[in-house]
Amino acid sequence: MKILIADDSRVMRQIVLRTMRQAGFGHHDFVEASDGAEALDLVASESPDLVLSDWNMPNKTGIELLRALRVTGNPVPFGFVTSEGSDEMRQTAQEAGAMFLIAKPFTSDTFESELSGMLS
Repeated sequence: MKILIADDSRVMRQIVLRTMRQAGFGHHDFVEASDGAEALDLVASESPDLVLSDWNMPNKTGIELLRALRVTGNPVPFGFVTSEGSDEMRQTAQEAGAMFLIAKPFTSDTFESELSGMLS
C-alpha cells in the first residue's frame, strides 16, 4: 500500500511518518509532497492508496486538494492531519469527502485508531 503525506513542513512530514511507523504501518510505501499542488500531481503519477494531508499549505490547501480530487472523480481515501480540529473544520472535511481529521498533537494510538481497519 502506498501512502502520500502532504505537508509544507518537512519536519511535520517526518513526524507523521515516524508516528505511522510507531502505529505499526511502517511496512507501507510512503511518498511526500511539500504542498497541495505537488500532492495533486503525485496522486496522478503515484496512485496512492491513502492521502494524509495538512490543511494549511501554500499553492493549494488541503481542502482545495481534496475538492480537486473529488471533482475529477478520484475516490482515493483522504484524511487530514492538521493543527486545527474545530467542529466546523471537521464538518467541512467530512462534507468534502475526507474520512477523518486527526488534530495535532497526535499519538501513534490516534493513527492506529483511525487507520487500523483500512491499513491492516
